[in-house]
Amino acid sequence: MDHRDPPGIIAPHIPADAYRRAEATGQPVVIVVHTTDQSGRPLRHYLFPLAIAAAAALGGWGLVAALCALLDAAAHTVTVIAQTAGPIGIGGITLRLARPKH
Repeated sequence: MDHRDPPGIIAPHIPADAYRRAEATGQPVVIVVHTTDQSGRPLRHYLFPLAIAAAAALGGWGLVAALCALLDAAAHTVTVIAQTAGPIGIGGITLRLARPKH
């Protein structure tokens, strides 16, 4: 069975007999701690900025798509109005906004 220290203990445990022997004889106690430090930055340091950049890029593409849909609707509206209005004339000058279909 593995020995697990309860949470909150920072320093490794020194057995009482080794501590008392070192205290009585004056010998130093050497503590060897095996750590597994990561050599690089954790993944979350790279993931958060990438997620924010991806969200901004998708938002930008959404704005472009919305603008294209709005311009398309406006163009269709202008076409329908031009077809129903017919030619516009002022003082003998006639302007046709749309070609006839036949």
